[in-house]
Amino acid sequence: MTAPETCAPSPDDHAPRRRARRLSVDDWVRAALNLLVRDGVAAVRITRLCAELHVTKGSFYWHFADITGLMEAVADHWCDAQNDSMRALVELGSMAPRERLEAMTASLVGDRSWAVETAIREWARTNVIVADTVRRLDRLVFSVVQEALLELGFEPAEARMRAGALVYACIGFLHARDSLDSLTPDEIRSTLRVITVRPDA
Repeated sequence: MTAPETCAPSPDDHAPRRRARRLSVDDWVRAALNLLVRDGVAAVRITRLCAELHVTKGSFYWHFADITGLMEAVADHWCDAQNDSMRALVELGSMAPRERLEAMTASLVGDRSWAVETAIREWARTNVIVADTVRRLDRLVFSVVQEALLELGFEPAEARMRAGALVYACIGFLHARDSLDSLTPDEIRSTLRVITVRPDA
């Protein structure tokens, strides 16, 4: 089987001709995820991706039967990354409770992190595989936060209530970020102090 052409001819007939690197599955997955984050899942179309990557449709069909196949690969890629994140969360258990919570919330000030999170949560509305991973990650985050608060001396009921307040606040921040001013690292630390300091301390 002959490999399809991956790039259209250069418009400059006098430019040196070089064979372009053939795109891999990972190249397509990364491009689709970047487009999903920028413009939403509805924007991820074969024609749009080919235009952005400067390749022909033959390059796409060399790896995928259709757009559904690509989106399944994107979902698998993101879910694998989140499984790594979950393992990293579990490993935070060696840190002091407040340091653990600071490490978990620090990503809220990273533009790429919140943009990906928001886009993925929107995609989860229509993709059951992504939705299941989001659900598992949320539950793990909640349990890690609750465990940290228990270690800080809160009673189980109050630890659960405060963990819920913090986790829901973080999720709400992701969705309202375009409408509200961004929190600074100092403001995030101040919010954590409100959640983690016992009234009798």
